[in-house]
Amino acid sequence: MATKIDIRNRKATHDYEFIEKYTAGIVLSGTEIKSIRQGKASIVDTFCYFKGSELWVRNMHISEYANRGYSNHIPDWDRKLLLNRTELRKLQRKTREKGLTIVATRLFMSDTGYAKLNIALAKGKKEYDKREDIKRRDTKRAEDRLRKV
Repeated sequence: MATKIDIRNRKATHDYEFIEKYTAGIVLSGTEIKSIRQGKASIVDTFCYFKGSELWVRNMHISEYANRGYSNHIPDWDRKLLLNRTELRKLQRKTREKGLTIVATRLFMSDTGYAKLNIALAKGKKEYDKREDIKRRDTKRAEDRLRKV
């Protein structure tokens, strides 16, 4: 039943240092899940926030379903995430600290056919940290090329 949907937020791995990772379910309507199964979703610049004691995701774009009937979903509205109560409390406590946020890293379909969102408690990287990561990645790539030959 599960399709090979794996949408990643590569920009988040460049801009943030991940502290803890979680997998959350998403509350979706029928046309939203059909669009995700077609691969028409984007999680670039996606972040999570708390509204009361519930966790919501913002800036997650799911394109409108082409074969819809008389109704369709709004592509950019906020969607509720489903986590355990203890995980929600822990995340809410940690996000009150300065410099920590929750970002979406990956959208995928589970084995049971449900859409899941990997989220991470993250801390923003400084510009020099980003340059160090790029330098480290380039040297590793050069070493791998030399080993191959």
